[in-house]
Amino acid sequence: MDSLKINKCIVSLDGIVDHPLLRQIGEMADALSLETYVVGGFVRDLFLGRVAKDIDIVCVGDSIVLAQAVAQYKDVPVTFFKRFGTAMLQWDEWALEFISARKESYVLTSRHPNVSTGTLADDQMRRDFTINTMAASLNKGDYGRLVDPFNGQSDLMHGLIRTPSNPYQTFSDDPLRIMRAIRFSTQLHFTIVPETWLAMTTVQDRLAIVAQERISEELHKIIMTDRPSYGFKLLFDANLLSVVLPELHNLAGKEQIGCHSHKDNFSHTLEVLDNISHHSSKLWLRWAAVLHDIAKPLTKRFDPIHGFSFHGHEEQGARMLPKIFKRMRFPITKEVLGYVQKLVRLHLRPIALAHEVTDGAIRRLLYEVGDHLEDLFLLCRADITSKNEDKVQQYLANFDRVQQRVWEVEARDKIRNFQPVITGQIIIQTFGLKPSPQIGLIKNAIKEAILEGTIKNRYQEAFDYMLMLGKQYGLSQLI
Repeated sequence: MDSLKINKCIVSLDGIVDHPLLRQIGEMADALSLETYVVGGFVRDLFLGRVAKDIDIVCVGDSIVLAQAVAQYKDVPVTFFKRFGTAMLQWDEWALEFISARKESYVLTSRHPNVSTGTLADDQMRRDFTINTMAASLNKGDYGRLVDPFNGQSDLMHGLIRTPSNPYQTFSDDPLRIMRAIRFSTQLHFTIVPETWLAMTTVQDRLAIVAQERISEELHKIIMTDRPSYGFKLLFDANLLSVVLPELHNLAGKEQIGCHSHKDNFSHTLEVLDNISHHSSKLWLRWAAVLHDIAKPLTKRFDPIHGFSFHGHEEQGARMLPKIFKRMRFPITKEVLGYVQKLVRLHLRPIALAHEVTDGAIRRLLYEVGDHLEDLFLLCRADITSKNEDKVQQYLANFDRVQQRVWEVEARDKIRNFQPVITGQIIIQTFGLKPSPQIGLIKNAIKEAILEGTIKNRYQEAFDYMLMLGKQYGLSQLI
């Protein structure tokens, strides 16, 4: 422990920690005679010049007392977690967590620790990575003094991810830290040091004790970075992708038979994901990019003349999604699952229109995609990848032509989200029917006629068409 004392005061952060909120907390801590620090991600982000809204406050003593004082001062509610000696509250836009300095011990069957009272050094030792161990004092006597026993500042400067203690023990105790290491590496563009990487890959089976929701949360954070492909490559290289998302892992690899070959669909998918990420921060649009080709291994066929094909992979992929979403604990809703399914199912449709752009095909696409046309266009454009830049530019030019025609048809026909003017109730009343399959057949035929441009979606025109259909089914209009 002597080395911790030696390294305790290597720099003062008085200037950059000089925030009224932290000053006020420090004054309250002084009044309560509590040794208090801001620690972890907030301090890390100060050095990185990033704004963090989550602030961890560590007290050497009872953090609950300080949290109560702050909550009373701000007149806000506070939530206590007495088992862990922590409390949480909101101060304007800041989310504050108050933590009593503690030691942690683990059992093999759980990533949830047994907690006991400890020193600041104990609290720093239990943290995941050196860049998250730094603490700055909030007490008046040494306000802003940096406590950096594990040289986190140096690792920040050199862009390194390492654990403060034995990495095998760190990841075995809490295997979610394996995912966090990859997430931080992706977010910060840092390198995971070799001994930390080796420990991650050695104890990865321990991920089995982590709740799927927590793993998916880390995947969300990886996918929302500015270059998410880096994180998925790390997951693949660490042999973790086969565990957390095997469908994506199974896309990896090229194959050649004679003069025929197919590209590495894993690398292609990551390129599509990065392309999307340059243009949209929508989480589920990015997931649609990740999942758009997942059925290719199941639909791969080889023909000696034409080579490899993946016919129907878009439809098969859409059918695979409910099972994947259930396993990943993703929302099973129309707004999320339905949205991703729609994009996966339709992601080839606009590009296919380049070969034969008919108004009927465009109206059908508009009807099916509804409000998500713009997102589908983004996905389709991102999906145009090749090492041959001339080929990419040619495909993009073709897609521009299709996109322009789609907008023209939409502006003229207003077909997105349309509802046929002839309803099932009108069909029933007109022909005096009871509920029957004939009603659905007539409704669908009217919809198809509108989409094909045979009739307009106007009442009299559609009504007359309905009467013609009725005659074909032997139905007569009631007088």
